[in-house]
Amino acid sequence: MKLVRLTSDYEISDFDCGDDDLNKFLFDDAKSSQELRIANTFILEDNGQIVAYFCLLNDKVSKDEIIGSKWKKIKNSFPKGKQFSSYPTIKIGRYAVSIHYHGRNIGSDLMSMVKKLLNAKNVHSAFRYITVDAYLSAIPFYEKNGFVHLKKRDENEHTRLMFYDMMEVG
Repeated sequence: MKLVRLTSDYEISDFDCGDDDLNKFLFDDAKSSQELRIANTFILEDNGQIVAYFCLLNDKVSKDEIIGSKWKKIKNSFPKGKQFSSYPTIKIGRYAVSIHYHGRNIGSDLMSMVKKLLNAKNVHSAFRYITVDAYLSAIPFYEKNGFVHLKKRDENEHTRLMFYDMMEVG
């Protein structure tokens, strides 16, 4: 298997993750999001087949979004003089595994690869956290991969804001 960055001339072959919204993004929006410099999409291939994909974009966690003890914990993880009202993050905008590869731990293996990729020395932008607006059905997957909820007030929404502290990557 190999990870490739989506390009304008990449031929997107048959892909179905079982979620129409995630499928639609890959086929209809991924290339334009990249051209508009909104999000970069990466594809995991196996012998020409799309196994999975994810997209990354810039984000932030801020004092205005996160209330109470979570914000205090985030702020206190930085030394005095480096405690700001927001901190940079990389957001996972979309994350999907083909239904033909479900049950093979591809999702978690790919998440480990994403964390290592983002923790590499040659990353050009600094950030402390990975964030995701997780679909409710995907929350157990993200929890299993070390993500935690950032706020309680989104409990009744169709997605929940979660984050992963990159200082956890070994």
